[in-house]
Amino acid sequence: MHLPPARLLAVSLATALAASACGSADQGADQNAPGQVTVTTLKTEKVALTRQLPGRTTAFLVAEVRPQVNGIVAKRLFAEGGLVDAGQPLYQLDDAAYRAQANSARAQLARAEATANAARLSARRVAELAKVEAVSVQDNENAIAALKQADADVGAARASLDAANVTLGYARIISPISGRVGKSTVTQGALVNAGQPTALATVQQLNPIYVDLTQSSSELLQLRRELESGRLQDNKALPVTILLDDGTPFTHKGTLEFSEVSVDPTTGSYALRVRVDNPDQVLMPGMYVRAEIGGGVRENGILVPMQGINRDPKGDTSALVIGKDNKVEARPVTVSRAVGNKWLVEDGLKPGDKVIVEGLQKIQPGMPVQATEMGAPATKPAAATSADKQ
Repeated sequence: MHLPPARLLAVSLATALAASACGSADQGADQNAPGQVTVTTLKTEKVALTRQLPGRTTAFLVAEVRPQVNGIVAKRLFAEGGLVDAGQPLYQLDDAAYRAQANSARAQLARAEATANAARLSARRVAELAKVEAVSVQDNENAIAALKQADADVGAARASLDAANVTLGYARIISPISGRVGKSTVTQGALVNAGQPTALATVQQLNPIYVDLTQSSSELLQLRRELESGRLQDNKALPVTILLDDGTPFTHKGTLEFSEVSVDPTTGSYALRVRVDNPDQVLMPGMYVRAEIGGGVRENGILVPMQGINRDPKGDTSALVIGKDNKVEARPVTVSRAVGNKWLVEDGLKPGDKVIVEGLQKIQPGMPVQATEMGAPATKPAAATSADKQ
């Protein structure tokens, strides 16, 4: 069937207008449809607050080995960088002169003991004669005094021998503690002096090891105020986690040993010391680490995922929540610190609020939305009907 050109043009215009009207209706329907968002329903929970503090590792014990007598180093008895035990010899000095002094003191002691033995025999004989009045009382008293003097000489000689043996022992320099010894500052043949300022070697005990931390005094004051007000409960007894320079946690936990009693006036911070087991000696003195220490427990804390908090150019924070009639509502929020991937809320939100965490780019305050709880299984779309396929 052939239509006149005028009739064909009218039909085409009518079809185009009908299609445009349908498109406008569909677009209006899409604009009025509620937006799809994902929300999280807030609830109170027990939140353990921690604080990361910078610090440096320090040896548990440090002993700088110095000579106590003068002498020439005859031999070094340890391997540099190795492990040594308490009492293990480290250096041997030339002890010929000290050995001779000890031998001389030993001979003096033997002479004094012989003299004392003779005086004892003489005093015994004089005492027997004095009983029968064969000798005068003065002779008896002189014999007793001579015996006491001889015994005193024995004591002095024995003390001289002990002193000589001590000096001789100092010629063999030993390690005062167990640990790892560093490099030697002297070699064989070097002359060393008693009390010299330069240590021959340094021994450090690395298991356990200390971590010295610094914390701002303002943070300490804030923590104390929150503890006194009852908002927080103390949790400093919790183990301390040590984070290595690359961010990985150290295998062994630490314990807080003490806090400094004064604040450094130049930095406004105070020191804390943590003791950490270090059996494999992974931590070495002078390493930079960070430590997570307990900062209190919030019994009824509220946590919000970070993506649910917005921050404007002025630094003010807010959140979009679902209000009445399932409409979006903007609400100012105050957050204090990050706990993992969430913010700790101080004000502005309460338990039961539904905070929007996904789909924020497509919505505005006042718009109706259709919410899905975060973590809920996604619903599968309905199967298309035969009419939809046509």
